[in-house]
Amino acid sequence: MVALPDKEKLLRNFQRCANWEEKYLYIIELGQRLPELTEQDRNPENSIQGCQSQVWIVMRQNAEGIIELQGDSDAAIVKGLIGVVFILYDQMTAQDIVNFDVRPWFEKMALAQHLTPSRSQGLEAMIRAIRTKAATIG
Repeated sequence: MVALPDKEKLLRNFQRCANWEEKYLYIIELGQRLPELTEQDRNPENSIQGCQSQVWIVMRQNAEGIIELQGDSDAAIVKGLIGVVFILYDQMTAQDIVNFDVRPWFEKMALAQHLTPSRSQGLEAMIRAIRTKAATIG
């Protein structure tokens, strides 16, 4: 399993893609790098409402207070978007997640204008769910 890149490398890799087809393929590749989610974690408590496809996100706090995220989707592009979100929130505490605005990163990647409205809504739903859960932990 290849590790996910950090935020800056994600942005560089994204900007190196020649067109949106390459960017979509890169997003799908990021999703393929996510560790497998257990059947036990694919439960209603971890299900994200507001996504057309099935999405599960598991959030755990480690001993150092860092939030560890795991997730999966039944759609390849959505699973890749989960990977993008996880990269943006990597190595953050619950309070960091609540305070961090992902939108400037999506703008740098020109992500929002190239997603279908339902994928954009699903992406917003994922971010909202992560931030809401982080607020209860933090």
